[in-house]
Amino acid sequence: MDVLTHLFVGLHIIGIASLLGGFLTQMKQMGQGTARFNPAMLHGALTMLVTGVILVGLNQADDNPVNNLKIGIKMAVLIVILALVYVKRDEEKVDKGMFGAVGLLTVVNIFIAVLWT
Repeated sequence: MDVLTHLFVGLHIIGIASLLGGFLTQMKQMGQGTARFNPAMLHGALTMLVTGVILVGLNQADDNPVNNLKIGIKMAVLIVILALVYVKRDEEKVDKGMFGAVGLLTVVNIFIAVLWT
């Protein structure tokens, strides 16, 4: 079970990297007002959602304690990110505020995962 859990943690980190990387590579375009949500950001958010749900299930199946409040907040933040990226995925340009909000919420989600023990 540990190998499976570590596999999904790795996939979850790849999803985070895809979402955050898609944001960070367009910081210059965001300043110019020409940033857009690319497919890597959408797929990264979806990967995070699916692997996160699987990780919660694996932890509960292994009788490990799960902080449901933390998971609920992380999922709510991720659903907001996913909704923003999904709705505006075909737009040629995304508003600076919305694009920045996705980056900020992604970082918030990472810090919730790391700092909330």
